[in-house]
Amino acid sequence: MPSPPQLLSSSQRAALLAFPDPTSDLLARFYTLGPRELALIRERRKPRNRLGVALLALHVQHLGAFPATDQDLPSAVIETVAQQLDVDPGDYARYARRDETRREHQLQVAAALGYTAMTSVHYRQVVTWLRPLAAGTARGLPLVTALLDHLREQKWLLPPITVLERLATLALRRAQREATRQLTLGLSPVQCTALDRLLEVPDRERLTPLAWLRQSRAKASPASILALLSRLDAIRALDLPVDAGAHIHPNRLRLMAREGAQITPQHFRDLEAERRYALLMASLLDRAESLTDEILDLHDRILLNMNRQSRHRQETQVLASQDTLAASLRVFAQAGQALLRAREAHRDPFEAIEQVLTWDTFTQTVEELLTLAKPGSSDPLTFLGLHYAAVRRYAPRLLDRLVFTGIASTRTLLRAVTILRDLNATGKRTVPSGAPVDFIPTRWMPFVLMGDQIDRRYYELCVLSELRHRLRAGDLWVAGSRKYRDFDAHLLPAQEWRTKAGPTALPISLDYADYWGDKMQRLSQELGVVTRLLARGELPDVSFKGGKLSVSPLAATVPKEAEQLASRLYRQVPRVKITQLLLDVDAWTGFSRQFTHLHSGEAPSSTTGVLTVVLADAINLGLSKMAEASPGLTERQLAWTAQWHVRDDTYSAALAEIVNAQGRQPLAAVWGEGTTSSSDGQRFRTGAQGRASGQVNLRYGPEPGVTFYTHVSDQYAPFHTKVIAANIRDATHVLDGLLYHEADLQIEEHYTDTHGYTEHVFALCDLLGFRFAPRIRDLGDSRLFIAKRDDPGVVLEPLIGGRLNERLIATHWDDILRLAASIRSGTTTASLMLSKLGSYSRRNGLANALRELGRAQRTLFTLEWLQSPALRKRVQIGLNKGEARNALSRAVYFHRNGEVRDRRPTAQANRASGLNLVVAAIALWNTVHLQRAVQQLRQQGEDVPDDLMQHVSPLAWEHIGLTGDYLWEQPSRI
Repeated sequence: MPSPPQLLSSSQRAALLAFPDPTSDLLARFYTLGPRELALIRERRKPRNRLGVALLALHVQHLGAFPATDQDLPSAVIETVAQQLDVDPGDYARYARRDETRREHQLQVAAALGYTAMTSVHYRQVVTWLRPLAAGTARGLPLVTALLDHLREQKWLLPPITVLERLATLALRRAQREATRQLTLGLSPVQCTALDRLLEVPDRERLTPLAWLRQSRAKASPASILALLSRLDAIRALDLPVDAGAHIHPNRLRLMAREGAQITPQHFRDLEAERRYALLMASLLDRAESLTDEILDLHDRILLNMNRQSRHRQETQVLASQDTLAASLRVFAQAGQALLRAREAHRDPFEAIEQVLTWDTFTQTVEELLTLAKPGSSDPLTFLGLHYAAVRRYAPRLLDRLVFTGIASTRTLLRAVTILRDLNATGKRTVPSGAPVDFIPTRWMPFVLMGDQIDRRYYELCVLSELRHRLRAGDLWVAGSRKYRDFDAHLLPAQEWRTKAGPTALPISLDYADYWGDKMQRLSQELGVVTRLLARGELPDVSFKGGKLSVSPLAATVPKEAEQLASRLYRQVPRVKITQLLLDVDAWTGFSRQFTHLHSGEAPSSTTGVLTVVLADAINLGLSKMAEASPGLTERQLAWTAQWHVRDDTYSAALAEIVNAQGRQPLAAVWGEGTTSSSDGQRFRTGAQGRASGQVNLRYGPEPGVTFYTHVSDQYAPFHTKVIAANIRDATHVLDGLLYHEADLQIEEHYTDTHGYTEHVFALCDLLGFRFAPRIRDLGDSRLFIAKRDDPGVVLEPLIGGRLNERLIATHWDDILRLAASIRSGTTTASLMLSKLGSYSRRNGLANALRELGRAQRTLFTLEWLQSPALRKRVQIGLNKGEARNALSRAVYFHRNGEVRDRRPTAQANRASGLNLVVAAIALWNTVHLQRAVQQLRQQGEDVPDDLMQHVSPLAWEHIGLTGDYLWEQPSRI
């Protein structure tokens, strides 16, 4: 696949070439003259030459290149150097006009400082050096950034940015060719023929085998699992080389698999043979992993549904037995009263009982109570056996096709799996007496062991249930699975992670003693401050009664004057149709050019087609209805554009263009510096199929749905979004948005609500350099954790939940750092790791150590929260911006009453991305026009203070026409 003609966007080029902000720290570090620079300067007599040579020498050591002839250095830099030389800063303007002198001085400075101009030999070396990085990405920015750092380290003078782009492009193409060669290296003619047959429609069939293999089954049912197992069997029957993708970077393999997934069988046949087989191989390897994960996920949901139904049946039985139990108790109460009277009167007890009830009634009542009191009758497992027939429909094939391995403690469980495989293969029904039972939980024992016999039904159900638990806990892994791999396989290799440079470098001290000592010192200090303030009752808006803290809620922070100002400003903002708004934003940013062709990498030939598809995703209209509402466009045209140009990576690149443009607006600086953000999940209902899939969230009740989880900057720019299954907690995905967005934002502090935090998130945010500040509900009920040497005193004693296990953290410190480095480098994703760690048992050392580290960080945050109303206010304002964004997105995503009808994850992701991009475009368009309105008021002599403007949101939509025919004309002129 050829790389895009323009590897970097215009904003990315500008950011790479821009001179860093000349802060006092930067000036002192890079623009202080030293012995080498002074030696060069002494050879010059004229003040302007001395100043020019000094600036050349300092600039090349700072940025790796000499200033361009048309590039003006920041005045602060010129003045700082001129002051050290005691010359006039204006001399530089006279020096810069003499090109010949400057070029001569550049050669002399480069020779003196050891800098070399790049030659063809250097270019070849650079491409070779870049290839390992290019193997793991298709994005130009990280490659060019790494290349800049490498050239500066080698003291090779930087060539123009276009040359760097060409070098990165060449590295990408070579990485692509190498991956193609690796995937096709071991293919025999028979296997190539088998791959070609995947693209042909068999007789009396409607689909090609490839299209059939791509189909998924969302319903949690035995039939769905059997259908997916058939597809997995079909891929294995191709007998492809098992190690075909072993020597290819996982990211590159995923990129090729994604490209192959988008290509239709008809287009596959048009590709050159080697390219066709490589993409088919990548697609099939990826599909085999996906099928394995889908099978295990459906099995997980089937067992969940079985347990839920069993509990429901048990509860129904209990309710039904209430009348019987009450009648039986009345009979026994009568008998008891008769016995007591007989005892007092010294009468025969049997005669006393016969006077109040018959022996037949008494005998029947005893039998009914014995039935109700039968051991296990109150356990839902009693009814689990009723589902055995359904499980048997797929369990034998599942156990036969999937290969399980695990830690030492799972040995007996794996032996039980082997025994069940043998029973299924031979047709025997009785579990041998020597079958392992050590893995069986105590609760299952009465149902599995019936005297000396093992109940086959409950033994098999118990094995399947324990497999599910151990997979979730990470004690077991499955060959060929992406989600259920060995935890260690997700991380950087243990022997090399510390040597990784660049993106894997963690912004903390890697020495445990330094890191932990500093944290414990801060904890002790903050603990002492809070103890003193709490004893004197001086913590602001905090009360402490009955051993429980209470923090008063914040008062409304938006003054009425700000609301009146917002109303005035929006009256001056023109009314606009959503199509015109998108055209305007595209004219300002060129974001539509980021929707490159999947195969050729070229920009779209039709901007209108791309914008129409994006809008169809954003308003939830769909391509068919959108074509009807868009004169001049057909559904076929839109479907082609969506297939080849609109996908997650192009959405991400286009969103970055809009977010970056928003950050450059002067008004955005009033709202924030682009260094803080918030994230929140917004739930959307799904169709009836969602209920059958088992994706139900306890937080929202029985209605099925999905969550669009979005990160919003302090400048109101929604810079990342993703779709989360309804049964996944928000906190799992907090770090993904902070790490994997493509905008120029440098987020330092992040806010969430209670559902966005766990102690694991606290720990990883600190390790990765983010300040995490969630708004925790019922903060007074949370416990503080302190070092063993600290004494909380009488005042804080009721709030202490325990002592931090420092030894546990120290023992797993290297594993913790390796995990954080793997996440930062992109070797694995934060959400996957948090999901696995959160499901691990309490015996997992790494999960426990990371939790201890998170407890320390959460305690530090809580102590600061109690002291700082400013922190509470920042968090509240940040979360309010996210809520405002959610309100706008609800208004935009209006069709079908905001219900997600798409069943495919990729289609749902496109809906979320389209919605987020349009919301970002509205925020930018409103920002630009609000700026104009403010300028007009100020030109008229009115005072528009920034402290009021910071409360004016750019997320209003009353003036935007979201419905009607979608006509694309020309961008308006401001």
